[in-house]
Amino acid sequence: MTSTPGGEYAPHLREHPVPSRPVRAVGSAAAHAMRLADEFFYLAHDDQTGRPRLFESALAHGLAAALLAELHWEGRITFERGYVRVVRNAPPKDWLQHLVLDRLIAEPQHTATRTWLAFVATTAYEQVATRMWQLGLLRQHQVGRWWRQRTAYVPADMNTAAWSWARLSYQLRNYQRLNAFDVALAGLAMHTQLDPILLDGAPLAARTFLRQQVEQAHPPLRDLLADLGAVVGGAVLSHRTA
Repeated sequence: MTSTPGGEYAPHLREHPVPSRPVRAVGSAAAHAMRLADEFFYLAHDDQTGRPRLFESALAHGLAAALLAELHWEGRITFERGYVRVVRNAPPKDWLQHLVLDRLIAEPQHTATRTWLAFVATTAYEQVATRMWQLGLLRQHQVGRWWRQRTAYVPADMNTAAWSWARLSYQLRNYQRLNAFDVALAGLAMHTQLDPILLDGAPLAARTFLRQQVEQAHPPLRDLLADLGAVVGGAVLSHRTA
C-alpha cells in the first residue's frame, strides 16, 4: 500500500483496486449533480491549470473525509467520538462510494475514524479524479518527460471548476448562511487549512463567520471534521519540521 502520513494507524490494510470502468459517460458537466468530493477536488485545485492549492497530504485526507461524508449522507455510516460505524450495508449507486463502503464492511475490527481517513487517503486522489473524468468534469493529459510521464487532471470547463470557489467565497464574505452541503465544503476547507486562501483579503469577521457556520454542522459531521483537522494538523507540523 502506498505510504501516506497517518498510515501508521493501520499499516496492514491493503489497497482496494479500482474496478475497470466503461468509458466516461456522455453528457455535460452541468447536468451532473455534484458530489462533495468532486466539489472539494475543484476547491483544492486551480480552476484553470488544475494545480493543487494544498500540499499532498492535506489534499488526500480532505478527499478521504469528503468520501466518508458522502457515505454518511447516503445513510451508510455515521461518526461519533472518533469512531466510524456502518449503519446500513446496502451498496450505494455510485461505484466509488460502493468501493469505500465495501472496505469498511470488510474490516469491522477497525473503527477509528483516523484509521479510515488514513486508508482512504492513499487512493482518494486518483479515484475521485477518475470518477470526475468519467463524468466529463476533468480531462487527462500527460506531463513530464517521456520516460517519467504521469497522468494529470485539469478542469474540462473553467466556469464549472470555479463555481465551488466563487460560491463559497462570496457567501462567506457576505455573511450568508450556508446550506448543509456548503457547511460541509467549508468545513473541509477550514480543516485542511485552505481557508486563508479562500478568504484572502477578507476581514477577520468573515473567518469568524466561517467557524461559526462549521460549528453548526450536524454532530457526526463535526466529529469527522475534528479528526480530519487533527490528522492534517499533524501532517503540517511534520511537513514544517522535516
